[in-house]
Amino acid sequence: MSSDPASQHDDAATKPEPYQRLDTTPRYPYTFREYVRRFLWNFVDATFFRYSLPHAFRWRRWILRRFGAQLAHHTFIRRKTKIFNPWLLRMDEWSNLAGGVVVYNLGPVHIGRHTVCSQDVYICAGTHDYTRSNMPLQKPAIRIGQGVWIAAQAFIGPGVTIGDNCVIAARAVVTKDVPSGMVAGGNPAKVIKPRLMRPDSDATNLT
Repeated sequence: MSSDPASQHDDAATKPEPYQRLDTTPRYPYTFREYVRRFLWNFVDATFFRYSLPHAFRWRRWILRRFGAQLAHHTFIRRKTKIFNPWLLRMDEWSNLAGGVVVYNLGPVHIGRHTVCSQDVYICAGTHDYTRSNMPLQKPAIRIGQGVWIAAQAFIGPGVTIGDNCVIAARAVVTKDVPSGMVAGGNPAKVIKPRLMRPDSDATNLT
């Protein structure tokens, strides 16, 4: 590497100017009310929610509902689940978020009935428009259908819809919609095969 200042100047001159300009991005992309709401939630999350008893699901549902979450009666959220904006979360009956799950829901996230998100799943309903120089924030919604199993450490990207009765393999990176009844995996995730759904002899009716 040359130590000649003139040479370094020439090298810098030949490099293209950066397209994205972080000095033009909004310093405060949210309203004052949103900042206050998030401050209050972060305090409650770090105390009453995080240090609740392991099986205090009713207590955590009660807390989340106070902040606007739409949670059915039988929903189960672990104390080490991280939810950024409870008021943008909807969970239907018997859905389950395991420990370490992150719901980065800058936009709405809807999780259907009887759906499981296993340990350390990351649901990312927030991104930036990289085609514009000031990288404006975007908040596309995510919808996860009913009867879905998302295995450990999978990533669900912005704007994705996962159809009913899908299986998403561990550590999959899902950036596009997955049709109903499919098994998907990989990075980027692709449909591997249809999900085999054998009737159980002792199955009961799902509510």
